[in-house]
Amino acid sequence: MLKKLAAFTLGSLVAAIPVAAQKRKITVMDFGYATVKKDVAAIFGTDQDIGKGIADQLITQLLNGGDYRLIERTNLDKLIAEQNLSNSDRADPATAAKIGGVLGVDAIIVGDITTFGNDDHHTGVGGGGGTWWGRGGVGAVGIDKHKAVVEVTARIVDVNTGEILAAVTGHGEAAKKGMSMGGGGSSGWWGGGGGGKVDFGSSNFQETIIGQAVKQAVTELATNLDTKAASLPPPSEKPRPAAPPLDGLVADASTPDIVVNVGSKNGVRVGDTLAVKHVDRVINDPVTGKPIHTVESMVGTLVVSSVDADSAVGKFTGSGTPKVGDRVKRATDN
Repeated sequence: MLKKLAAFTLGSLVAAIPVAAQKRKITVMDFGYATVKKDVAAIFGTDQDIGKGIADQLITQLLNGGDYRLIERTNLDKLIAEQNLSNSDRADPATAAKIGGVLGVDAIIVGDITTFGNDDHHTGVGGGGGTWWGRGGVGAVGIDKHKAVVEVTARIVDVNTGEILAAVTGHGEAAKKGMSMGGGGSSGWWGGGGGGKVDFGSSNFQETIIGQAVKQAVTELATNLDTKAASLPPPSEKPRPAAPPLDGLVADASTPDIVVNVGSKNGVRVGDTLAVKHVDRVINDPVTGKPIHTVESMVGTLVVSSVDADSAVGKFTGSGTPKVGDRVKRATDN
């Protein structure tokens, strides 16, 4: 009877946990695209950060799926810029785990774009023929067959252990035919001139065959990631260790973005709330002369918006005015 009651009680507790609390809190790194960089430049006329474009599309798909909790991209973009990560670093699980730990997420998605090109053919008479990405050559007349192919791989990395929890792929392709005539040609297979920044979210891009192939690949990738969500161990099975006590100082207070001299190596993460306190006086031992007690007054709090190894930046709120040298502690510390 007791065993049945215990089992019933445990089951009831698990069922009572809000669904959102059982979902993994994740973010998505910009995808690496080093292996297709030459193809990208040939297609668009210049290098384009297709890794960021595809990551943004994947986030939208995952939000629609509702199987994960996603954090705001602004904090991740700022971290990537501050760390000056190379294209290949984006897909490194060790780098992802470190960044994910700073952001305070359970897992982080990294990936690579392995194919971003096409299989075009040009049949015609005279002139110089077409190039491999489907631009009609000078004087060429004939039929172009354009086929865009995009393939993406993604991995879910546990930020606590660096373990790869799941790996999935996404494939997309689209094709069309058209008459081409020489005299300069056109980039008709992707629908735009080179040189400018390509907006992956624009309707103009999404209506092109390369845009359609990207959408198919990302949709398949998101579907496969959603399928894996149910099989992932819940975050509660791998609890984070308690944050160590924090004792830092305000390093710069000249703007609303307060800089403190403690960072990720001290356990500070994006989203942490830190208390800012002013030292009113220090009481010394009358015998030894050593400090034995500090009298402090609360100045306010700051919510950390970005972190590096030795410093953090946060937005300040409070009735006081923070000054360089004010003490910084966790809001939960005494």
